[in-house]
Amino acid sequence: MSLVVPDVCFLDRGLPTCPLFRIQPRARCLLGNAVLSVTSLRVPGRTSGTRKDYKRTGCGCGESSSGFSACQQAAEMLAVLSVLCLCSPVRGVFQKLYCSISDSCDCDFKPNIRDLEWDLYKNVYGQHLAQDIVSEEVARFLQNKSPERPLVLSFHGSSGTGKTLVGSMLGNHLYGSAMSSPYVHTFVPALHFPSPDRVKQYREELKRWVLGNLTACARSVFLFEEMEKMPPGVIDILEPFLGPSHVVFRTNYRKAIYVFIGTTGEEVINRKVLESRLAGRDREEIRSDDFQDAIARAAYNSSASGFFRSAVIRQKLVARFVPFLPLNRRHVERCARSQLCQRGCCGRGDVVEAVGGDMTYAPVPGHYFSTTGCKAVPAKINLFL
Repeated sequence: MSLVVPDVCFLDRGLPTCPLFRIQPRARCLLGNAVLSVTSLRVPGRTSGTRKDYKRTGCGCGESSSGFSACQQAAEMLAVLSVLCLCSPVRGVFQKLYCSISDSCDCDFKPNIRDLEWDLYKNVYGQHLAQDIVSEEVARFLQNKSPERPLVLSFHGSSGTGKTLVGSMLGNHLYGSAMSSPYVHTFVPALHFPSPDRVKQYREELKRWVLGNLTACARSVFLFEEMEKMPPGVIDILEPFLGPSHVVFRTNYRKAIYVFIGTTGEEVINRKVLESRLAGRDREEIRSDDFQDAIARAAYNSSASGFFRSAVIRQKLVARFVPFLPLNRRHVERCARSQLCQRGCCGRGDVVEAVGGDMTYAPVPGHYFSTTGCKAVPAKINLFL
């Protein structure tokens, strides 16, 4: 019977760089106190992708035509490690040892949903819908070991309401190296897609970027910021990656997370929040279902949107549209107090009040919502501190 573990292993200078391989029994060899049966050690080449077969007969070792001077030692070492991996405690120790010398995706992927939820509810102000949707969708997605499709979220709302902050929280709590992880990818139109005349080129580049990164790590996270500045048509190249189809281009793409971030739809969101306030309803009574279709239509029909006439919207490939509500003075002052505490000035209530009073609020009459959310808070603190 074959002893099988994932056979993704590369060779570097004639030595295996990881203990992931496949062994099949034919001849028996005594290694220490363990009796093992080993005939074939198969390792895919780093560049060509073809397998190299290293055969072992009895307790000897024969080389393939491609040559492998350390064949016998590698086979014996990997065989012993494979037996050790059958024992859960030893497997845990071995995995830690492997990850201490590896920067692989599986080693860096350390999702902590509890910390994500805590961060959302503690440090994101006035966004009960975003807090609930993001925590629920991410938790549900990660609980499924074989999802039918990737998780696709689209954040919408005015500037300064916390969209980019929540996007960064995903990276911080999904990967051990947080937003600096090589498996968290951020795209900014002004940097990556600056010219609307080069859509065809951008589509091909984006396809290669996404495909290459998914090949390296199926659990990749892709953040697309400032979608209102994205040239229409670029995002549609992602359509094959976002749906429930089979593996695309021989790559498992269904474990990835995509987050689109933009201001498109802010008028719809702000209007509904204002109507709710004028009707005397509590902010927390607003439901996410009130926004889904309205935001989708706004993004699809706006020429100032990366989703303009997009197949991604038309094919309903976005799991949830996440509305970020406009912030009032109380929320702005909470932002100011939090940032003051980070500077070691928690007791400066005078600065908190000054910042809240110096912001611009709309609409007129009423002055209910900050026109810049919390974005201008750091500059205001510098002014009054």
